[in-house]
Amino acid sequence: MLKPSVTFVLWLAIALFIVVNDVVGDTWIAATLTVRTVEWYKVLVPLPYVAMLAIIHARRTAGPRWFEAALLAALLWPVSTVLVDFLYVRLTYEAEPAAFFDRFGGPYPLLVGALFVLPVLAGLFARSFPPPSSGEDTGGGRPHR
Repeated sequence: MLKPSVTFVLWLAIALFIVVNDVVGDTWIAATLTVRTVEWYKVLVPLPYVAMLAIIHARRTAGPRWFEAALLAALLWPVSTVLVDFLYVRLTYEAEPAAFFDRFGGPYPLLVGALFVLPVLAGLFARSFPPPSSGEDTGGGRPHR
């Protein structure tokens, strides 16, 4: 079932996490690590969180229109997250747009690519392995009545 509100709320969670992660990376972690290591930190730390939210999205939008919901997330999440990240850099450091686009020479495209791919992969995974219905015996204990 297509649920744009679920997609939007999960995107807000992703955007908030990425901005907080950038703040932590730019303040506490940048003081002790190299620039390249901080760039990898900013990309690798959000990936499990994005995967978890993609799985939640896939479970909440399962149904005959799962692909449309996954495609909506796959198109909304990366584009808008890059926009939020750009605004963070622009407003926090008053950096020129060219300074933000320099990030695409490092590991940043990995995060953007994951934001494109993970909603569809999670949707395929959820479709391949549906949760047991409430009447099925799940192998532990008595069946539901």
